[in-house]
Amino acid sequence: MKVTVGGSLKLAFRPWVEGLEHIPAEGPAILASNHLSFSDSFFLPAVLDRKVTFIAKAEYFNTPGVKGRLTAAFFKGVGQLPVDRSGARGAGEAAIKSGIEVLERGELFGIYPEGTRSPDGRLYRGKPGGLARVALATGAPVIPVAMIDTEKIQPPGKVMPKLMRPGIRIGEPLDFTRYQGMEHDRFVLRAVTDEVMYEIMKLSGQEYVDMYATAMKRQIAEAAKAEKEAGKAAKAALAQAEKEQAAKEKEQAAKEKEQAAGEKEQAAGEQAERDRSAERPDGR
Repeated sequence: MKVTVGGSLKLAFRPWVEGLEHIPAEGPAILASNHLSFSDSFFLPAVLDRKVTFIAKAEYFNTPGVKGRLTAAFFKGVGQLPVDRSGARGAGEAAIKSGIEVLERGELFGIYPEGTRSPDGRLYRGKPGGLARVALATGAPVIPVAMIDTEKIQPPGKVMPKLMRPGIRIGEPLDFTRYQGMEHDRFVLRAVTDEVMYEIMKLSGQEYVDMYATAMKRQIAEAAKAEKEAGKAAKAALAQAEKEQAAKEKEQAAKEKEQAAGEKEQAAGEQAERDRSAERPDGR
């Protein structure tokens, strides 16, 4: 995969990299990155000599059919580990266990503290569970990473990528061994996560939003739903108004027709009266 996928990505997109010297030549380390695009998990490993293992949703590995088997083989080949996300707590524990196992083998473990892709290119609050617990349980250094412009290459929902140069900026390792044994203290977990997110913000230059990306995505989805419902309501109201206007116009046309018929009848009567008067000898 380094030769095929990694080589193709580097040849086609020519990503620029800063801070490669901060990646250790051997031994465990956690790469904590912002998450802008689906392609982040491919660009970062492509520029490193060492293997990086990320976690991925289990659906990528157990989809039936030929396409499903090819997808599973691809994700296994690029070092992705399946995690069942059917239960939020179960998924979190599985991710933590997977990360610890990778680091205990002396390898690099990649994680996105935001928990999901940014919906608008801004940097969101890091979730305190996975990253901090894995770091404190293993004592592995945390290396902040900033992906630059990958959301412009392949925005969410887009299949075909745009050819342009993304960037990867790697920061100095952060040591949290002073907190070892405190991986169940929520205040410590929050402090560790916030420190990492601050370093990522400095590297990426992104605007920071003090809320979870998942919450923002819900807000965006709810706003889109409300806008859609408002559009449907406005369309229904317009249709009703047009229907009522058509009924009024029909009623007005009927009245005008009735009035015209009355006027015609009256004119005919007057003409008949004039004709009768002309036929009388006295002209009356």
